Amino acid sequence: MYYILTYHTVADYVNRRVPFRNEHLALANSYRDRGIMIMGGALANPVDKAVVLFKSNSTEVIEEFVRQDPYVQNGLVESWEIREWTVVVGGDE
Repeated sequence: MYYILTYHTVADYVNRRVPFRNEHLALANSYRDRGIMIMGGALANPVDKAVVLFKSNSTEVIEEFVRQDPYVQNGLVESWEIREWTVVVGGDE
C-alpha cells in the first residue's frame, strides 16, 4: 500500500530547518534505503507543506518516522497527517 505523509510547516520553515536538515535527510535516506520511503520534499510557492510518499503494509512505520524526525521534534511541523493513497496509474501493484 502507498501512503502520503503531509507536514504542515511553520512560517519561515525554509530558514528554520537549516540546523536540523542534515539529520532529517539522514533519517529520510535511511527509510528510502530500506524501500519504505519512495520520495519526499517541500511544496513550493508557498513553502507551507511537505509531502512524503511511503510504501508500507501499515502506518506504524510512518508514525515511527514522524516520531524520530528532527523537524517534528524541534517544532517545525505544526501538524501532520497520513493518508492511504489508492494508485490507479503507475506504481508496481
